[in-house]
Amino acid sequence: MPSGQPEHPGVGSPERHVIASFDKYIDAQRLVDRMSDDGFPVEHVRIIGDGLRTVERVTGRMNKGRAALSGAAAGAWFGLLIGLLLSIFTLGPAWIVTMLVALAIGAFWGAVFGFFAHLATGGERDFSSVQSLEAQRYDVCVSAEHAADAARYTQGR
Repeated sequence: MPSGQPEHPGVGSPERHVIASFDKYIDAQRLVDRMSDDGFPVEHVRIIGDGLRTVERVTGRMNKGRAALSGAAAGAWFGLLIGLLLSIFTLGPAWIVTMLVALAIGAFWGAVFGFFAHLATGGERDFSSVQSLEAQRYDVCVSAEHAADAARYTQGR
């Protein structure tokens, strides 16, 4: 989109102008960082992602053992939190024992729940994954009164 054109209607109340478009967020972020370093009033800048989609990256196969291990790790963190809360009420070195017991109980029950939760799926989803949101394009927009000043940052990109 050429610089100086108004942004999509309905995105924000004041009129904004697109000064640059990028395929990657990091490139839009670098432009705004450069503007900030030069003293541009960046509170008038927006980075708008257009064409959002979800991307799911498969990280590996999920089986009952891995589900139990993952559940044990999550349960251990929960047990550690409970152990910290309970250790407030203990005197002397007993707080360490309280935390270790809570951690072990949390890990055990986390493993049990992880195992049975995976078993309950009946093999419907035998993989683990990480989901993220990505945009097809990232527009750097500025308010209309700062558009002329902002355009100098896109010269010779």
